[in-house]
Amino acid sequence: MNTEKVILAVDLGTSGMKVALIAIGGQVLGWEFEPVRLILTPDGGAEQDPDEWWQAFLSAAGQLLNRIPGAGRNVSAICCSTQGEGTVPVDEAGNALANAILWMDMRGAPHLKKQLGGGLEIDGAGILKVLQFIRLTGGMPSMTGKDPAGHMLLLRETQPEIYARTYKFLNVLDFLNLRLTGRFAATFDSIVTSWVTDNRLPDAIHYDERLVTMLGLDSAKLPEIVPCSEVLGTLRKDVAEALGLSADVRVVAGAIDNTAAAIGAGAVNDFDLHLYLGTSSWMTAHVPFKKTDLFSSMASIPCAVPGKYLLTALQATAGGNLTFLRDNILYHKDELLQEAAVPDIFKVLDQIAERVPAGSNGLLYTPWIWGERAPVDDKTVRAGLYNLSLNNTREDIIRAFLEGIAFNTRWLLKPVESFLGRRAKSLNIVGGGAQSDVWCQIFADVMNVEIKQVRDPMYANARGAAWIAAAGLGEISFSDVPTLVGFKDVYTPNPANRAVYDEKLEIFQQVYKQMKPVYWRLNGG
Repeated sequence: MNTEKVILAVDLGTSGMKVALIAIGGQVLGWEFEPVRLILTPDGGAEQDPDEWWQAFLSAAGQLLNRIPGAGRNVSAICCSTQGEGTVPVDEAGNALANAILWMDMRGAPHLKKQLGGGLEIDGAGILKVLQFIRLTGGMPSMTGKDPAGHMLLLRETQPEIYARTYKFLNVLDFLNLRLTGRFAATFDSIVTSWVTDNRLPDAIHYDERLVTMLGLDSAKLPEIVPCSEVLGTLRKDVAEALGLSADVRVVAGAIDNTAAAIGAGAVNDFDLHLYLGTSSWMTAHVPFKKTDLFSSMASIPCAVPGKYLLTALQATAGGNLTFLRDNILYHKDELLQEAAVPDIFKVLDQIAERVPAGSNGLLYTPWIWGERAPVDDKTVRAGLYNLSLNNTREDIIRAFLEGIAFNTRWLLKPVESFLGRRAKSLNIVGGGAQSDVWCQIFADVMNVEIKQVRDPMYANARGAAWIAAAGLGEISFSDVPTLVGFKDVYTPNPANRAVYDEKLEIFQQVYKQMKPVYWRLNGG
């Protein structure tokens, strides 16, 4: 290790905890990963154990610092990026009172509709209430119940004893920061999907009691709000001792994953787009205005860059479809395959998909395996494989999965361009899925835009957290970020595939329109 200042950057996703040592310039000096269990409950819930997050952090950070001699001496700050839209009820001592309710959890939907319904409605919410939410926040609670607004009502209605004992409701990021510093705080972006803040001034996000009352919540149970680049304090003494770090190491507030990824992808300038491919997927761009597109479930929301908002277009499940394909179809360990041992199944999927022509020999896959957020907010829609025949092979299915996720993203691109008021010419792509050269080319061909593959795309969130910390410490400014990011490759659309992909996009959208009532009959009860 040299003497350059480094950031201990934390990236907690749905699949696990990644901890990286990142130099101010963005170089990843080392990293460790610890998986975290996903708990799917019989009543349709999706949860994780917050204490398991914390133990995963201590384990990964400890291994990383022990593996790189002298690393601890150069750590100047810790900064986290985490999955968003999670809810952890904690007591006054900071102990989690229950499992975290995750972004996939839709159990709060009926309670949200009961709370917000009345009169003329939009998707179960009274129109006057919707207009109030949009005017102040830029968006509104997802009536699927997937965000903290729904989670808190779920606890209020179904576990009133936990609700009563709750000192503060914290998002995932806020919980880690509490464990690191002892401070109960939310960031400008982590508090957004509680839908209780006035966001009309990007640098002065604050609670609005009218919204808190409208949701039937207790304002005393909400934490203070700070900018993403604020130094929350120094590392707790017991944590510093456990990791062998100085107690003077500062903890910077950090950001949720889409905010951090936009910075880690280098898409900081106004209107520059990035595409993140992980378990879920999103497109974002920083913009100088607050705006809402209710029909496409998109809004510009508070973020880490001062004076800016972040257009955020979320899609429910992207790479999660490939994990499903791997674990439940191709390599499900039942009697058909007792001992599956493939070192890197996703590289194998790439090799197979590359052999299949554009269009997957007629197959079409719709990737709505856990409902959808944008461009349609529909919790009843599900994944499907269409036009399967005796002529198709497993290879066609694999490519159809990759193409289906790209079709869904292209469908979203049109309202994104309308929101921005300009056509997208290129996208910076990051996340685990961005490691696939084959998939990057598929995205370029399907979306008909240039795809710029960021170097080390898996570390975009952690790198974004590191740069947020560096900005908070005064080491860089956010305007420096585009000059620090590097690219592995650039993929341009192949004109030979234009016709087949344009036609299949039309069919993809037609499938949704015609299957929507079927999905509602199957899953709307």
